[in-house]
Amino acid sequence: MFDLLLIWLQFFLCLGIIAVAGLRLSRYGVVIAALTGLSRNWVGLVLVATVTSLPELVTGLSAVTVAQAPDIAVGNILGACVLNLAMLALIDALYRQGTIYAAAGRGHILTASFGILLLTAVGFGLLPATRTLLPPIGHIGMVSPVIFALYFVAMRTIYRAEQRRAAAPAPAPEAAVMSLKSAMMGYGIASVAIIAGGLLLPLVGVELAQAMGWSDSFVGSLLIALATCMPELATTWGAIRLGAVDLAFGNLLGSNIFNLLIVALDDVAYMPGPLYDDTSPLLAASALIAVLMSATVIAGLALRTASRLGRSVNWVSLLLVAFYLLNAAVQYLHG
Repeated sequence: MFDLLLIWLQFFLCLGIIAVAGLRLSRYGVVIAALTGLSRNWVGLVLVATVTSLPELVTGLSAVTVAQAPDIAVGNILGACVLNLAMLALIDALYRQGTIYAAAGRGHILTASFGILLLTAVGFGLLPATRTLLPPIGHIGMVSPVIFALYFVAMRTIYRAEQRRAAAPAPAPEAAVMSLKSAMMGYGIASVAIIAGGLLLPLVGVELAQAMGWSDSFVGSLLIALATCMPELATTWGAIRLGAVDLAFGNLLGSNIFNLLIVALDDVAYMPGPLYDDTSPLLAASALIAVLMSATVIAGLALRTASRLGRSVNWVSLLLVAFYLLNAAVQYLHG
């Protein structure tokens, strides 16, 4: 009983570290954007999203090298993408100054569009027909070089688009009293805390699943996906508290793009052969559902819909929740 209690305490300690560090990371991100003239979209997409996605990177690499479990690696990534998009519904419900889709800039449409392209590439690689259609390059699947190319094209295109807009971000209150050096130092410390907590959390989550007698195949994978997404949740919530909606969007959509790059990195690290060949085709359903969710977000951003249903959430958010539940049901019933 004491051992179980200790595991729960470790679990919540990791959550607490990530939550506090995520709030600070958002604050320093806003200050860096104000002091450098970079847009909050770009800061969220690159500086924040890369840090919050590192737990998925380490978890995936360990899954394909140590555990030899490609389903865990790819399932964790696609589950994290679906969960990141579902988080938009949560922050929409918590945001009281209208809807996040009306408050966010339309530049996120480009990021979400590249997310759809990368999700489609991964989903295509998971289809059984693709495995015979596209010959591998050594032990690497043909889809992985496409993912690498799409990722770097996405980063370059989004950066150029942000430069053309050249809209100065709203000044942060801390920018008047904090230097860029202090902001970068704080950003670094918060990043280290998030990485440490994010790396420990999946390990504690696996111990917790075993101690509770939960199934490794479904509950374990779900717990790992939730655990590795905690940095995104904490950082996004911190951004919303500061009113930095663009930073929140950039973090979540940018994390999805970086997560899909991780699939290609996992494929390179998986030596028995192409990662896609040894992964369940059922995970292609998660990629498809994530595509539908991304398209829903694009519709909300394009329409700048401001209405709420029952003074609670927007119809876009309700669709995102419905798609998230559909993915959970599909993986549970057929996994």
